[in-house]
Amino acid sequence: MKKQIFSLALVTALAISAVSFASPLHIAKQGIFSAGGITITSPGTFDHYNQWEATGKGQTAHVDHANVLYQIPQKADKAPIIFLHGYGQSRMGWMTTPDGREGWSDMFLRKGHSVFLVDEPRRGEAGATSVSGDISTKTLEQRWYTQFRIGKWENGKSVPNIGSQFANSDEAVEQFFRQMTPDTGMKSDMGADFDGEMVAKALAVTVDKVYSMTGQKPVVFTHSQGGRAGWLTAKYTKNIAAIVAIEPGNAPATDSAEYKSMAEQQIPVAFYFGDYIHNGDPKLAATEIWQGKLLECETFTAEYNNAGGKSVVFDLPKEGIYGNDHFMFQNLNNDVIAKHIEKWMRSLK
Repeated sequence: MKKQIFSLALVTALAISAVSFASPLHIAKQGIFSAGGITITSPGTFDHYNQWEATGKGQTAHVDHANVLYQIPQKADKAPIIFLHGYGQSRMGWMTTPDGREGWSDMFLRKGHSVFLVDEPRRGEAGATSVSGDISTKTLEQRWYTQFRIGKWENGKSVPNIGSQFANSDEAVEQFFRQMTPDTGMKSDMGADFDGEMVAKALAVTVDKVYSMTGQKPVVFTHSQGGRAGWLTAKYTKNIAAIVAIEPGNAPATDSAEYKSMAEQQIPVAFYFGDYIHNGDPKLAATEIWQGKLLECETFTAEYNNAGGKSVVFDLPKEGIYGNDHFMFQNLNNDVIAKHIEKWMRSLK
């Protein structure tokens, strides 16, 4: 009996492996570049015979730029995509999942999109900063676990919501928490001093670079806090094809400069919201917070469309897609949502 069980397990493992490697990625070109940023120069003249001089006299610092990893598939016949992460995150979140499955960057590569994965200024591989932040050592992971609507943390364990698409093995939870990364220029552990304008300027340079490299305007995917930078970017470039905002922290106010820029360019916008918002635990602060954010995006959509724009809010449970938290692009059904987004992008033509 044990041999039969072992054989079945082995066959299952081999089958999963076969599925994972049945469709290799064919990359025509890949690389990394920096985009945007500023250069600071200290007063004085640098003396190369006194290179250890403590004040940095006459020396420079190249800071506040984005770092962009890109991959172009052999058959790049769809609009390029720029991926911008949210608070406490880096581009890693788009590239993989906590349980090691394929991330959205690979999924959209397979669909014929060139992908450009951004580490925003002062984050990840773009850590050089013009302002000094505080790298917090506070233990805050369960705060974010709750805010991200994954479930409840009880007796030292992750207890996801009923029907959750979160990969809830001990190893996956460990990997999920280890994706968090600090912002080198931020002092708030709530993201309160996020410099959206600075990020937007670097993202706009990225957009223009992508347009120059591919000959096509890119679709900008944003997540959470990154949503604000996505709106602001429209002030600094005319080359955004569309914006896909995954549970953004806000929607543009209709009297804002970014709203005006988006409306003038008629940039299509799609909002995606997951589960456990309408049906979240009313005792949790996160439930009311996300209900408010969803309502804000619905209000924006109505006003934007009335003004001649094109915006849609996809409330996933209403689309028949259930169990998703704030990190829907890493959930077990991330492929289903990727297909849904691809269908929306095709509708823009």
